[in-house]
Amino acid sequence: MGPPQLAPFPRPLGIFSHFIARQCETLVVKEKVASLSGNSFDITLANGQPILKVKGESLTLSNRMNIMDVNGNLLFCIRKKHLTIHTTYYAENPNGEEIFEVRSKFKLIGSRFLGHFTSASGQQEELVMEGDFTDTSAEIKDEASGQVVASIYRDRWNARELLGGQQTYNVAIAPNVDMAIIVAMCICLDMKNNESSSS
Repeated sequence: MGPPQLAPFPRPLGIFSHFIARQCETLVVKEKVASLSGNSFDITLANGQPILKVKGESLTLSNRMNIMDVNGNLLFCIRKKHLTIHTTYYAENPNGEEIFEVRSKFKLIGSRFLGHFTSASGQQEELVMEGDFTDTSAEIKDEASGQVVASIYRDRWNARELLGGQQTYNVAIAPNVDMAIIVAMCICLDMKNNESSSS
């Protein structure tokens, strides 16, 4: 099954203008072998071109995840907020300013995450991620319009993943959408899944 073709979002949606998709893009998010330093991921375009790196720091209280460009420059880090009713993650830029928040919401079947941030244009944005996260399939929609801006999917029968405990999944991203912000939501999903499976 090929990647879903998503309609362009009518305006740039995101924080990092140089990561705004110019066309429908498919990212491949591949988990590296777990190490003492925590989960790490390589994020590439479908053609194999590296686009982002994610490096985990599991020995920190908030299980910090650093999102970097291909040159190793820190874009932001994701941390877990403690003492909140709903599981909440936030992203900080290199200056320590909070730029993005993702909060889980209870749902009887599947899961629901809400992402809040201010776009580069100054507009308040809310993205909703819903789906069956145990299967790693979900859609991310713009809350205001209901338009799908990203779709997460994977091959369910990848035997090497099942044996090795690693995950690889694909993320289709609509034109005009910030790929770094969508990756941040995927990382929050992974962090939540890891917490659920370890408790």
